[in-house]
Amino acid sequence: MKRVVFDCFPGGRRKALHMSYDDGMTADRRLVEIFNAHGIRGTFHLNSGHLDRDGYVSSSEVAALYAGHEVGVHTVTHPCLTHLPRERVIEEIIEDRRALERLTGYVVRGMSYPGGDYNDAVVAMLPTLGIAYSRTCERKPDFSMPEDPYRWPFSCHHGEALERAQAFLKVPPLYGLQLFYVMGHSFEFERGGDWAMIEEFSSLTGARDDIWYATQIEIVDYMAAVRGMRVSADGSILTNPSALPVWCSLWEHGRAVETVEIAAGGTTICNTTS
Repeated sequence: MKRVVFDCFPGGRRKALHMSYDDGMTADRRLVEIFNAHGIRGTFHLNSGHLDRDGYVSSSEVAALYAGHEVGVHTVTHPCLTHLPRERVIEEIIEDRRALERLTGYVVRGMSYPGGDYNDAVVAMLPTLGIAYSRTCERKPDFSMPEDPYRWPFSCHHGEALERAQAFLKVPPLYGLQLFYVMGHSFEFERGGDWAMIEEFSSLTGARDDIWYATQIEIVDYMAAVRGMRVSADGSILTNPSALPVWCSLWEHGRAVETVEIAAGGTTICNTTS
């Protein structure tokens, strides 16, 4: 008998790569160019109050520069949020969202904590402020999916990305969903003179058929669609009430034997008895 397992990203892939960068420095221009050349996508968290300053990208280029990627909140002025009164935290987040939405033309729903500074009180505010996730500065030792989108850890800083990439690429498909999440700041490449490293990393990990290259909000929305799936008692009827297609596997005798796509708003009947 076969069993349904929701262990696939879009396209039936079991691996995803995400790049997360903060601050919006001018070195983002070169970094985005490298990512685009290899089909890699990421999220760039910007401080709207710093745009147009020396060393930062201009507000007029935000939409075009980050097209195909995601722009996320990093607050207006990059304060330590746990040091602020509640009203200031709200203002820093909402006003950054408002400014970035004017520049991008879409609803901004993601965030990273400035300096990795947050606490339970800050986390509790985010859903009411229209934020669907926020990245921390805490590392996750493996490539498994995070449990809490508001305390989202990363796999490694980009300084370790080449070494960790080798391990990520070798993970067999039996281990469920695998997310390689790299974070950093583009200005670090300028200061360290190591642009060749991120180019090598992008060449190694980019343009692969077995990896989903996603923004962070795409990952969040896809996993929400997976959690919203409705499955019959015997596992054969799969209904997808979301606006996104969802993929799953049929497992038999300890291995995946079939990949199934359930269309957005659709129902699929699986043969789980043969």
